[in-house]
Amino acid sequence: MQLARFINAFKRLETPFYFYDLDILDQTLRLYTKLIRKYGYHAHYAMKANANPQILEIIHRAGLGADCVSGNEVQLALDLGFDPDTIIYAGVGKTDKEIRMSLQGDIFSFNCESVPEIKVINDLAAQMGKKAGISLRLNPDIDAKTNKHITTGRAKDKFGISGKDLTEALEVINSCENVKFLGLHMHIGSQITDMDVFEKLCKKMNTFQKWFEQKNINVEHINMGGGLAIDYEKPIENLISPFETYFETIHHNLEVRKGQKVHFEPGRTLVGQCGFLISRVLFVKKGKEKEFVILDAGMNDLIRPALYNVRHAIYNLTSESSKNKTYDVVGPVCESADRFDEAVKMKETSRGDLLVICSAGAYGQVMGMRYNQKELAQAYYSPDL
Repeated sequence: MQLARFINAFKRLETPFYFYDLDILDQTLRLYTKLIRKYGYHAHYAMKANANPQILEIIHRAGLGADCVSGNEVQLALDLGFDPDTIIYAGVGKTDKEIRMSLQGDIFSFNCESVPEIKVINDLAAQMGKKAGISLRLNPDIDAKTNKHITTGRAKDKFGISGKDLTEALEVINSCENVKFLGLHMHIGSQITDMDVFEKLCKKMNTFQKWFEQKNINVEHINMGGGLAIDYEKPIENLISPFETYFETIHHNLEVRKGQKVHFEPGRTLVGQCGFLISRVLFVKKGKEKEFVILDAGMNDLIRPALYNVRHAIYNLTSESSKNKTYDVVGPVCESADRFDEAVKMKETSRGDLLVICSAGAYGQVMGMRYNQKELAQAYYSPDL
């Protein structure tokens, strides 16, 4: 695998740690930005996926804006030099402090998720002598056919404004002097593999657009969110998501008006495959029914398997055995949920071996915590090793 050339360097480092192969990131960004330019689209990187400053600087240099879901993310984007005109602030629960800071930074747009939020942004903008650009995040009631914890576009989900509340939202906007309506936004979930879902999303956006047109309202910007999946099962074989198919689906199904700008918010699909969690085997423990590989990395370092009940590909990087065995791969945290995977087939494993957990570039390091007072995993990068 592509990590083979780094193994000697890995052996010298204290584990666990995150390793980012910036060649993979560069390759992914080059294809993504090529297609964005081809269709004349605009992209804002979803910082929640990975807010590592070195990763963010590379994405910024690639020409992407920033999609933020907290005031601190907005501030980080500003501090790193992202153009305020390319910064979007989404999220169902923006605090007054966060809104004020974002107004002070003159960001491009607030993606508003409720009618009360529009009123608050208007009031705070008036106090500051500002005019806030806002887009309406719509809830299209679409099942993204993904993990229930990361689907965001169903009627029962907390995100977005439903169609029945649009008339009220427009009445509020028209009564507010310190907000400017920019456009429409929809994001229905993450790790979406079915292109039919994106086709449905386009058709829903088309329907909403017609509703606004019937009221003689110009929709200057359309934001289609993100959500394209990466391949967690075969990350080595499928390093890059099917961007071509994705954008072809959007292009053929979304009705774009003359002069309209179309935006996207990629996150996981850009950074997921460039990140790896490297961990050392502490013990191999034979249980009554299973054999456990106990790592020094735990759910505090990579919480996705415990939180979402999902799988990452796991390989032994250093075993020289010709035998394969089956193990449950677990961490040291005092929780039964601290398990990376069950029945993992890999090379026969011994104490001191280095294992790699793949596809950890998104929602990995950024969700790290100090539960059990564990240290946060450090990060290393391909040019440095």
